[in-house]
Amino acid sequence: QVQLVESGGGLVQAGGSLRLSCAASGPTLRSYGMGWFRHAPGKEREFVAAISWIGGLTSYGDSVKGRFTISRDYAANTVSLQMDSLKPEDTAVYYCAASSGGGLNPRTHDYEYWGQGTQVTVSS
Repeated sequence: QVQLVESGGGLVQAGGSLRLSCAASGPTLRSYGMGWFRHAPGKEREFVAAISWIGGLTSYGDSVKGRFTISRDYAANTVSLQMDSLKPEDTAVYYCAASSGGGLNPRTHDYEYWGQGTQVTVSS
């Protein structure tokens, strides 16, 4: 059973940066595809970024391309999301997720394990 814990959320002004981390306990994440999603009030959960288990291939949602960067540390069993040039519309709860499929998965139902989420608030 994979357990995921996000950290790094907070309040930041527009144009600022935050770095989210996702720490895993239980089995290693080495063979899992990892993703970040976000959920803002009144909206559906949105795909943010994904990274494959092999090769470090990455994929991003259109709204964050060029501003966010996903990465993973196999030794530390963590996945990070560097968020730059933040906008008020990036305000949401951000979730880390793990998929045994291993690839770049933009759909929520591709992921078996989810963290509890961390709040990111961007003020204008």
